[in-house]
Amino acid sequence: MERGKYLALVGGGALLGSVSTFFLLRLLQTQKKGGRQCNENATTEFNGIDGCSNAGKKNDVVVREDLLNDEIVSEQLTRNIQFFGFESQQRVTASYVVVIGLGGVGSHAASMLLRSGIGKLLLVDFDQVSLSSLNRHAVATRADVGISKAQCLKEHFLSIFPECQIDAKVMLYDSSTEEEILSGHPDFVLDCIDNIDTKVALLAACVRRGLKVLSATGAGARADPTRIRIADLRESTNDPLSRSVRHRLRKDHGIEGGIPVVFSLEKPKIKLLPFKGPSGEEENPSDYQVVPGFRVRIIPVLGTIPAIFGQVMASYVLTNLAGLHVQNEPIVNFDMDHYHTLHQRLIEHEETLYSTSMQVQVDVEEVMYIVKELWHGRSAREQLVKDVGRGMWRSINELMLIRWDCTKPASISNLILLKFKEVDEHESQTLDDIKEKEPEFYNRVTTVLKRAELDFGL
Repeated sequence: MERGKYLALVGGGALLGSVSTFFLLRLLQTQKKGGRQCNENATTEFNGIDGCSNAGKKNDVVVREDLLNDEIVSEQLTRNIQFFGFESQQRVTASYVVVIGLGGVGSHAASMLLRSGIGKLLLVDFDQVSLSSLNRHAVATRADVGISKAQCLKEHFLSIFPECQIDAKVMLYDSSTEEEILSGHPDFVLDCIDNIDTKVALLAACVRRGLKVLSATGAGARADPTRIRIADLRESTNDPLSRSVRHRLRKDHGIEGGIPVVFSLEKPKIKLLPFKGPSGEEENPSDYQVVPGFRVRIIPVLGTIPAIFGQVMASYVLTNLAGLHVQNEPIVNFDMDHYHTLHQRLIEHEETLYSTSMQVQVDVEEVMYIVKELWHGRSAREQLVKDVGRGMWRSINELMLIRWDCTKPASISNLILLKFKEVDEHESQTLDDIKEKEPEFYNRVTTVLKRAELDFGL
């Protein structure tokens, strides 16, 4: 009897699921037909931007806030609704985002924004899909090689979320195109440009217009996804692109900071490849520039890193639009006075212990690398971050650099950061003692110091 009831319940559930799936598929097919009709016909216009609506009719002046009332859309975005809540997802779906630069970073950022229900997207890039783009582009295939990146994304996106109002502009951002690209009151602008002049001009324009902007710094020549961070432009380190952008914004526009950026704490692993002309000999790259100011030399790229940059950007924008507060991991950023203090302490300690500081083989810049990149502003004996934010600034009062192996010079690959109270104990032991008594600590430190050797080619 019980088994009969059970089978009846299972059968009823399966029948109900089949019926609902049938009607959802019929509805989806109807909407796809409408989407195809719109694709084949001339696009309509909204807010001065070419776009395409599902039914082939003129789009609303503003992004529709009732998109989630559509049964197909709400089912497609059900996991987002469960995560953010209905009202917060409505804010996401009613938002307008501009993505400028649609390579490895921008294509992934735009793709995830679309999949998360952004109601209106403007995609901007002057470049075309190339074969070498395929190791990092979000959607491009070999069939897309030769067409514009903007149009490539739009065509793929319309098959993923046709309800999104998508416009693709094949153009270069500059002062002459600023109004066309940045008008329409976007809720967010994503800067995924890798050229300094264009990047600086865009960021300055966004600040001047009061637009929210998130900027991507260099993602090439890196391999460690765990070191990607979001912080103010003033705090980004180990990135030549952000260093140059910082300088230009301050010099040309009086902008000191206030712009969030995605960057990597990792030092670039590989340098720019040498430029060779048709003869095979190294030549001046600027002689071959199609667009003045844009690089010709190739930056080696592991495709996963720009993809993660783009995903990080999309996540930041989505949580911001939804009103979900996310506490980003703080960046250790002692000012130079702190590094001078640590350097001076090292010299004084060497003179006290060895009667000379001749074996101190690091300068202040290298001390900064050791403290920030290797030990993250805390003692080598601390495995977890306990003090964060401004608390890390105060920790300088109890830290100092000492040799890991007392038989070797105080070099960049032989210095650890310890608290004052930990120094005497460390210097009373040999490395063999530490290896025997604390193998985990020994292995962790040697691994970190090995990284310094690799970074500096020692």
